[in-house]
Amino acid sequence: QVQLVESGGGLVPPGGSLRLSCVASGITFSSYIMSWYRQAPGKERELVAPTTDYADSVKGRFTISRDNAKNTVYLQMNSLKPEDTAVYYCHAAHATFRWRIYWGQGTQVTVSS
Repeated sequence: QVQLVESGGGLVPPGGSLRLSCVASGITFSSYIMSWYRQAPGKERELVAPTTDYADSVKGRFTISRDNAKNTVYLQMNSLKPEDTAVYYCHAAHATFRWRIYWGQGTQVTVSS
């Protein structure tokens, strides 16, 4: 059974930082392209951090990284803004068999004073 489990969300004031983690199980982690998406209330889910090109709204502030030994992908978020408030989702797509995709359950990030 494949599981992607996010953690690290919470309430943070504007200008603060958070690091999200996503631990994968049930997959060969190194064979998967890992990304982070987010969905704010009333908005569509958007791609935030693929490894090759960040969303313009987060460039220079967010950094995605991975540790294959720990089956974990991270999202370091700095200089957070209220508009970053959303549920953040971990996404896995097999590098070759692209129809094999999996989602985490999401973790809430709220940026507010």
